[in-house]
Amino acid sequence: MLAPGQVRGTGTTPRSGAGRVSRRRGVIAWCFMLPLIVINVLVVLGPSVFALYSSFTEWSGIGAPRWIGLANYVELAGDSEFHAALWHNILWTAFFLVVPMAMGLFGAFALTRIRRFRLLFRVVYFVPYIVASVVTAAIWQNLLSPDVGLGKVAGLNFFGSTTLALPTVAFVNNWAWWGFLVVVFLAAMQGVDPHLYEAAALDGAGPFRQFWSVTLPSIRPTFMFLGLMTIIWSFLSFDFVYVLTQGGPAGTTDVLSTLLYREAFASLRAGYASAIGVVMALISGVVVAVYLVMRSRKAWAI
Repeated sequence: MLAPGQVRGTGTTPRSGAGRVSRRRGVIAWCFMLPLIVINVLVVLGPSVFALYSSFTEWSGIGAPRWIGLANYVELAGDSEFHAALWHNILWTAFFLVVPMAMGLFGAFALTRIRRFRLLFRVVYFVPYIVASVVTAAIWQNLLSPDVGLGKVAGLNFFGSTTLALPTVAFVNNWAWWGFLVVVFLAAMQGVDPHLYEAAALDGAGPFRQFWSVTLPSIRPTFMFLGLMTIIWSFLSFDFVYVLTQGGPAGTTDVLSTLLYREAFASLRAGYASAIGVVMALISGVVVAVYLVMRSRKAWAI
């Protein structure tokens, strides 16, 4: 007699056959993932572990590192250049959390109110983002030059002033960045249920009230995610600062990434630079952890 569920002539049950198919699919999936895992181990995990180890050593980047324990971190705690660069990063982050985010929201909402040339405006806003940052920085460096550009007209040295340099670099970076936020916010706004706007309009809500009471709550997951990425990217900012000022004048535009670069390749203190990199990674980790806690409590979709 056949056991319950057994298939005649096979000696197996459908359940065991399904299990073999599931295992085979799992093996195939892991085979496809294996190259990506190997690349991540070699390119991301390996260097990360070595950077963490290097942060506890005195190393010039050449030869064998010498273990010195927490000496690099103790030096960081009293390093005025590190404190100034960290403060500049905080100011940079605050600027990019307010100005480009507000411009992106306003630009995206304005595009949702028009019907003609929407695609053209999206392209125009997005083009600065896809232009190489070095090219954008060079263009603005000439436009604001104190010799031939707007700096000469205004009588100002935008990149040479200790008070104007950091805001000017942030302005140039924002010019290339905010169009990306417009496109992302616009995509999120186009997914909002139009019946919500119709109901708000019937209740007498104007465009601003609809934006505040309908649009913002509906795109909150996207807004918070972009806020998270803005904080992380702000602490990793390097290209515009380095091309335009290289941290000058007198360190007034130094951020953590430019300080790290200078310590590693100019001062040949790769171990100390690794300690700066570890601090940057810890800051990003804390930001991500706070975001994940907030997301779990609010049950956000992203």
